[in-house]
Amino acid sequence: MTNEEDEETMTETTVPVELGKLHPELWPRTAEREADGVLRIGRLAVTELAERFGTPAYLFDEDDFRVRCAEFAAAFHDVDVYYAGKAFLCRAVARMVAEAGLSLDVCTGGELKVALAAGFPTERIVMHGNNKTDEELAHAVAAGVGRYVVDSFDEIDRLTVLGRRYGTRPRALVRVSVGVKADTHTHISTAHDDQKFGFPLADGDAAEAVRRVLRDGVLDLRGLHMHIGSQIFGIDGFEAGARRLLGLHAAVAADHGVELPELSLGGGFAIAYVSSHSPLNAQELADRLRAIVADECAALGVARPRLAIEPGRSLVGTSGVTLYRVGTVKPLAGRRTYVSVDGGMSDNIRPALYDGVYSVVLAGRHSDAEPMLSRVVGRHCDAGDIVVRDDHLPGDVRIGDLLAVPGTGAYCRSLSNNFNHVPRPPVVAVSRGEARLIIRRETDEDMLRLDMG
Repeated sequence: MTNEEDEETMTETTVPVELGKLHPELWPRTAEREADGVLRIGRLAVTELAERFGTPAYLFDEDDFRVRCAEFAAAFHDVDVYYAGKAFLCRAVARMVAEAGLSLDVCTGGELKVALAAGFPTERIVMHGNNKTDEELAHAVAAGVGRYVVDSFDEIDRLTVLGRRYGTRPRALVRVSVGVKADTHTHISTAHDDQKFGFPLADGDAAEAVRRVLRDGVLDLRGLHMHIGSQIFGIDGFEAGARRLLGLHAAVAADHGVELPELSLGGGFAIAYVSSHSPLNAQELADRLRAIVADECAALGVARPRLAIEPGRSLVGTSGVTLYRVGTVKPLAGRRTYVSVDGGMSDNIRPALYDGVYSVVLAGRHSDAEPMLSRVVGRHCDAGDIVVRDDHLPGDVRIGDLLAVPGTGAYCRSLSNNFNHVPRPPVVAVSRGEARLIIRRETDEDMLRLDMG
């Protein structure tokens, strides 16, 4: 079973053999426990980090992230790897991505501004978005953004006008809805016909988009693009989508005499959130995607275009851990114990939005107590405010204890919010015994500055 819509059935309800064990596939590479039971990340005890930076806090393992970037760069050495900034983006992360030699995918003017503020090379930026405004496109063109994934006929017209105005030829890829419903939650399945992204292949809109771009001759049509969804474990959806996309690629060569040099397969590669998850690693993904494309190109009699991918979660998700402090413990006889922490759906809305599942460990001390089926919940006034639906914690968990939830590097800070006027947590980068704030904690004063009443 791999459908994130059904992840509730995969939570860790089986009593663990080793309570609090750090399953390596769930945690940053530097995560470890000492004899005292205290969790350490980047050689730093979380007890010390909590004392210094407070809770809740996002901990970001900088070394783990850099290693994952290097692994993708090596596995996909002949492929353009664009880090998907929507997973988690700030200036520090943008600089790390640039230093790793990767490119960057942004999908709003705000993300573009972060990239530019970090000094990211604009020619290595691709800009996404189904409703890019005139202002965003003008800013991007003026800045010299390297690629645009065009998503509508309206956008083709807008970008064409800007190309003429600035005397340039913006490089475009046509986003194609390839008619694949990925095996993931419906909210993050993005390549079937009935949704907002791209030009449907089945009704001819994708072919018409190519025709219009080539007809006007202002945009430099580099290739085609697909993105089938997010948190995808298998390869079948990518194979079906790639074969359909390559069919259009071959048709463009046959009908227009143009061999497009690029083909983007998007991203959406999964990570492990619980020990039963088994995602493919970078090398496995690279080998299988290359084989699919090579096989289809040979069957169609076309040269293989240069490929691009857009991994976000698979690069940064496991590099992040959220640290919480327990505020209330409420046993419900015959059911489970509710353990309330000082964060919740304002710092991780994925369980409420996507039925996302997570694991949890007692992080600040050793315990020999028997396992206790627990539901970790937040502080918000909403019954859907669940951080970890079901996992086991020691039966002596108490007020003041520190809990750590792995796998929160992607889409947690990006989707964070101020529900109930709760300030967003800081992001603390850890590396080799050093810790630094890369995003400071939001304050009540920050929020009140926006209130003009």
